[in-house]
Amino acid sequence: MSIAEIIDLPLTRAPLVPPSPPRAPDDMTALGRLRIMRINPIQTWGDRAYEEDIIQGRFVGRSSFILNTPEAIKHVLIDNYENYTRTPASIRVLRPVLGQGVLIAEGRAWKHQRRTLAPAFTPRAVNTLIPHMTGAVDETVTKLKAASGGPVDLREVMQHMTLEIAGRTMFSFGMDRHGVTLRDFVQEYGERLARPHFLDLLLPLNWPSPQDISRARFRKRWTKFVGQLMAERRAAGKKEGAPPRDLFDLMGEARDPETGLAFNDVQLGDEVATMILAGHETTATALFWTLYLLALDPATQERVAAESREAADAGGLELDRLKFTRAVLDETMRLYPPAFLIARAAAGPDVVAGRPVRKHDVILIAPWLLHRHEKLWQDPNAFIPSRFMAPAPPPDRFAYLPFGVGPRICIGAHFALVEATLALARIIGTFRITLLDKTPVMPVGVVTTQPDRSPMFAISPR
Repeated sequence: MSIAEIIDLPLTRAPLVPPSPPRAPDDMTALGRLRIMRINPIQTWGDRAYEEDIIQGRFVGRSSFILNTPEAIKHVLIDNYENYTRTPASIRVLRPVLGQGVLIAEGRAWKHQRRTLAPAFTPRAVNTLIPHMTGAVDETVTKLKAASGGPVDLREVMQHMTLEIAGRTMFSFGMDRHGVTLRDFVQEYGERLARPHFLDLLLPLNWPSPQDISRARFRKRWTKFVGQLMAERRAAGKKEGAPPRDLFDLMGEARDPETGLAFNDVQLGDEVATMILAGHETTATALFWTLYLLALDPATQERVAAESREAADAGGLELDRLKFTRAVLDETMRLYPPAFLIARAAAGPDVVAGRPVRKHDVILIAPWLLHRHEKLWQDPNAFIPSRFMAPAPPPDRFAYLPFGVGPRICIGAHFALVEATLALARIIGTFRITLLDKTPVMPVGVVTTQPDRSPMFAISPR
């Protein structure tokens, strides 16, 4: 059946509503919320957070505001973004793995990094990296063919694939020798150090918490490992006069257009760590959630497969031929946003949506809430990819934030979308995927929106 025939089929079924965690009672105490936050922050929000424009409260001695209106979000993330910095807790959690990289840098340092990195992530630059992506995807497909028929942990497969893409696009070499070590670092940090403790929230940033001591030890080992990767890439060299062949070349040759400055070795290490770690982990998780939803929704899976086949027959998997596949990814990231929470601290007083904000007050913009808000979406908890396709109007740019918005929007957003779209089309075009494990998989907020476990899938060639 062609994609045109699938599109013309009458919609006689209700849309899929995937499982989600239970909501907290709106009258839950602060102590109760703090206790649940250690387990799964997504479960700390009650019905009000999905229905009201602004939720104002108190948290560890400061006023906090959950913003669910596009106008207020625009004010904080664009109009007056310099007044809002990362919270001390988020810096504590991210700095040991990302250093002072572009994701968490502030002020002049951030502006220098953003200007310097921008040319490496333009669509034209990303296009030069597509062969690295497709090579890793094709190898993954070959390995999956060998595993066809038996139970497969697709989450682990996606993690290995995106890590391989990260290694090849960054260094032009695979991660066969380093992948296990890197995954061990990711797992260790996620399980032991990525969840903030009460003292992480309470203490000033210049007062180390007990967790900070463990994080510092981790960082020492982590930066040494990243340095080894960089040394290996430098030893491989680059032909004189040859164009850049990977992100390491692009980032190493980059210069701030205003100052002419390049990255020093420490700065370059932090940028490498940011791109490898943040890039591969978020994309792997987005692909896992997409495969999970498609296994729950066979009709949508068939439509993705039909589009992939037609694109291949028309000359190859190219983005402009994969509009429905992209819509499936967009809808998945609406339901399972890569970053479930954006937290900012006010550097000075302000007024947001008519409410006074004082210095050090906390602003929370939660894509998890925003993407499921009753006032902003029809059937907000349902999986409906067509909401991202014409003739449906595009969502408000401040109501849909899979990569953030404004000056600090994720610099690797286009890279991630190209990678995920091509990988999804290739995998679903090759295999039919079904769930073997019928127990619902629940999202958990641990920096990113992670599954609470890895269910097993069955795959069969089409």
